Formats: sequence, C-alpha cells, structure tokens
Amino acid sequence: MAKTESNMLELGTKAPNFQLIDTVTNKSVSYAKAKGKFGTVVMFICNHCPYVKHLFNVINIVSKEYQNKGINFVAISSNDILNFPEDSPELMKETAITQNFSFPYLYDESQEIAKKYDAACTPDFFLFNNKDLLVYRGQIDESRPGNNLPSNGEDLKNAMDCLLLGTKNYKKQKPSIGCNIKWKE
Repeated sequence: MAKTESNMLELGTKAPNFQLIDTVTNKSVSYAKAKGKFGTVVMFICNHCPYVKHLFNVINIVSKEYQNKGINFVAISSNDILNFPEDSPELMKETAITQNFSFPYLYDESQEIAKKYDAACTPDFFLFNNKDLLVYRGQIDESRPGNNLPSNGEDLKNAMDCLLLGTKNYKKQKPSIGCNIKWKE
C-alpha cells in the first residue's frame, strides 16, 4: 500500500474535457454531460485501492447529498488493467452496482484523462465551479485506513458549501493520499 499524494493542480485551471465510457450503462459520458448546475466533482478512484475502499460509504453519502444541491459527481478509473485486472471495466461495473453509485464510473483506458487532470493517486478529488474552473483539489477528509479518524467528507463538503454560498474557502487545501495511479509501461 504505497502512499502517494495528489499533485495539487493549480486552482483556476479549466476542467479538461473527456469522453469516456460509463462502465454501468456502456454509454459515452463527457465532462459537459456530467457537469452540474453549480459545480462538478471529478474523482479518480479504482476498485482495489484500500484508501478508496475506505471511503466508498462517505463518497456515496456526500455525492447523494450534494447532487440534490446541483453539484454533480463523476468517477474515473485510469489504472493499467493488464497488471491490475481487479480494476477492469467489468469489475468497475460490478463495484458501481454493489456500492450503489449515483454517479457515472468511467474507464480511462488510454490514461490521457488522468494525465490531463494531473491525477496522481486514488482517491484524488477535483471540484470545478459552474464556469468549469478548479476551486478545490485534494482530500475528501483526514480519514485514512488505520488512522481511526471518522470519514465524514469534511474537506470536500466545506469546499462545496463555499462554492454554493459564493464565499471564499479559507480552509487549507490538503493533498489526498492514496495508492498511486497504476501507469502503463
């Protein structure tokens, strides 16, 4: 379980577009299609990472709460499935159904989208405003497997609340920590 931190893409960066297949519906989803009325959370996750598994429950709770407020969510897995077959699109679909995801779970086979977002780890969270500009990146909260801190989505929720209220987010943005994205050789 190698610890890797987010690269912390520069705030104000325009959301890179994507056109990826949703592993559940087998339909193409673009950033524009996934975009929320007030904001959009793009998450880089995968099936096998213990850091991601640790957060499945809070991701579901937070996404459902904020989707009702006009912020949409989309999850992307960019891992090399030849060396990590547990992250295959078939198993991504199974995970999305088992975990009852309320958002698309997209497969980035070429890994180009992860590179465009400068994603480094799973999980890695990016919040864009309604003008598609990055306003938050980093951790969902301080909880990690084994640190005994409750997972409540505090950091991401604070950023989304600030976005919805139109106020400045003064809370320090901390990098997410997780498994590195499994890059192809």
